[in-house]
Amino acid sequence: MTKHRIYTMSFASVYPHYITKAEKKERTKSEVDEIIRWLTGYSQEQLEEKLEKKTDFETFFAEAPHMNPSRSLIKGVVCGVRVEDIEEPTMQEIRYLDKLVDELAKGKSMEKILRK
Repeated sequence: MTKHRIYTMSFASVYPHYITKAEKKERTKSEVDEIIRWLTGYSQEQLEEKLEKKTDFETFFAEAPHMNPSRSLIKGVVCGVRVEDIEEPTMQEIRYLDKLVDELAKGKSMEKILRK
């Protein structure tokens, strides 16, 4: 079975789209970064390093220092698929991030997005 195309795409190539989506709805790059750090355990410096190196999505999630255990509380639909029903672990992590950025763009409070 061949890998999904997103796995080999650089995280840095999609990251600006997360920022644009948030900023169109009066949210900020720092909020997007906070969501990514919360989900993956990367520090801001580590995140910037991954972006600079143009790390692919699969490696980005595989090397994440500490995936947040509360991510299992993320529910809902992204691209017509329920994130909680995705069986492939890397794809589920990617879709969790998509869902969190969607929630940010929809105006949810950071407290709710970060499942506090």
